[in-house]
Amino acid sequence: MNGTWEQFAGNLAFVGLAISLWAHVSIWFRRMLAGYEKILFGVTAGGTAIGSILLAVEFSPGVYVDLRYVPVVIAGLFGGPAAAITAASAAVLFRLAAGGAAAFDGAILIALVAGIGMATNFLTRKRSPTFQDIVLMTGAVGVALIVAMLTLPALPVMGLRMAALNCVATAVCGLIILKTQHSELERSILVTAFSQSPDYLYVKDRDSRFVTVNENMARLHRCSTVDHMVGLSDFDTMTPHRAEELYYHEQELMRTGTPLIDSVEQMGDRYFLASKVPVRNTEGRIIGLAGVTRDITERTALERELRESKNLLTYAMAGMSDGFAMFDTQGFLLFCNEQYRNAFPLSADVRVIGANIRDILRRIIETRERVDLPCDVGEDWIEAASASLHRNKDEEIQLQNGDWRSLKTRLAEDGSAMVVVSDITATKQAEIALRLSAEQLKTLAETDGLTGIANRRAFDEAFEREAARSVRNNTPISLLMIDIDRFKAYNDAYGHPAGDQCLRLVSKCLIQSVKRPADIVARYGGEEFVVLLPETDEEGAAAVAEQFVFNLSQENIVHSSSEFARVTASVGISSAIGRILRGDPSALLADADASLYDAKAKGRNNILARRLTDARPPTKKAG
Repeated sequence: MNGTWEQFAGNLAFVGLAISLWAHVSIWFRRMLAGYEKILFGVTAGGTAIGSILLAVEFSPGVYVDLRYVPVVIAGLFGGPAAAITAASAAVLFRLAAGGAAAFDGAILIALVAGIGMATNFLTRKRSPTFQDIVLMTGAVGVALIVAMLTLPALPVMGLRMAALNCVATAVCGLIILKTQHSELERSILVTAFSQSPDYLYVKDRDSRFVTVNENMARLHRCSTVDHMVGLSDFDTMTPHRAEELYYHEQELMRTGTPLIDSVEQMGDRYFLASKVPVRNTEGRIIGLAGVTRDITERTALERELRESKNLLTYAMAGMSDGFAMFDTQGFLLFCNEQYRNAFPLSADVRVIGANIRDILRRIIETRERVDLPCDVGEDWIEAASASLHRNKDEEIQLQNGDWRSLKTRLAEDGSAMVVVSDITATKQAEIALRLSAEQLKTLAETDGLTGIANRRAFDEAFEREAARSVRNNTPISLLMIDIDRFKAYNDAYGHPAGDQCLRLVSKCLIQSVKRPADIVARYGGEEFVVLLPETDEEGAAAVAEQFVFNLSQENIVHSSSEFARVTASVGISSAIGRILRGDPSALLADADASLYDAKAKGRNNILARRLTDARPPTKKAG
């Protein structure tokens, strides 16, 4: 029996090794496997299942146990349907080819286990699988195996022993992949954070040679790629004197194990704040150092300039790109920089130290500097605006010249109000342009590209909306359906460019025939057009149709293949009262279509109208 368990341990080791190898290989070659990863996972899992069958352990005479189900269910959970079906297909085909009394039942059980894997994958489709998912799937596999052995007569009854062995193997393999994925996720996060950090990051070995750096570090030393810096040292990138100095300090750090925190280093005319810590292996031995360096050139220069300046606040405010002002609790201007005054050209003359906010507001009214001022603005507005000065708030205002300003007001501990003014003209213009682009895209989505009128989609939405309103208000509504007579013959005779021009002229005639903005003219498809007339009865609809026919005749478009020697159109009209459409608004469409069909059947170039009533169901088009 000991030999049997040793064989089973070998089978488990084979399956676990195969799954582990796939988990690592798929990570190493992820870019090469893109698009084929799930199928290749299924192939690997299928091959592993076949290998497990070949390594089956004989627990008793004629009764063999293997772990064929484990890679199949694992493929279903982590690879989805594509991997599960591929793996199950390979295992089933091999099992059927091997033959034996339980071949067919074994194939059924393989498919069942694949289904369990896919079902678990479906449950986790919006998130990554967890340990609880593996436990749930393992339990389902165990139950499926026991039920199958009790219900499929050809399968040997191994009971809890076989189910337990497969459950253990499933849990082990699932944890292998789960752990591998978690490790890869942690590594990816670390690599991303390392490579995209705005600081200069690097790791050096015991000889102070670069082991790895981020992209900022490579650019700092004028290396085209990160890999070009690996193996280099400061002696390859700096002057010998500076490199010798850095080497000495780094070797001292690694010798003593004492971190170097916030050390100022100079490289040419630039200054850096560097922190370096020793890197230890699992045994605690120092094997290198890790460093982070931040460019503080600008900060160093600013500090130097501020130290030399007699008026720190004035200097800082003068160097700001934004305007800055400070008002006391009574609304008097304590301080402002030139940018603040320049931000408001029409009221700049009163924005001086000592001025009260009310004086500034009065000048704004006099010059109408702000676009949002009410027409009857007066002292009430001044009092309300001055009272709101001492509240934390963000505002966006437009000036008379079209520029936009952002005002951010924040209160200090003593109650004074600090106001920062930013020019957001470019941002607001971009927002307006984006909004216009969105509106244009919406118009394009609802407009027929050839004729410039509404398309089928826009008509369907308008019809649904207007029909519902007609039902709600019990108002009349009419629909014209128009079809160009002998249009195919026209296209054949004059060519598609001429046909397109004909469609444009028909569209123009329809547009000229309607009088109200609420009327909808749309291209229904091909040479068919529709006109939706809300709050219009059959007489009004007929008037529109007659006007259209007249307009089209005036165009006098030559059509040698028509019995009328010019382009004509047939018009079907359907009208109804809202309550008639309550159950089926589409009846109006069907009736207009039927009217159009009758108009063409009666010789074309006709107008036929119908009116939906309670007594007559909608007529459907013949054929």
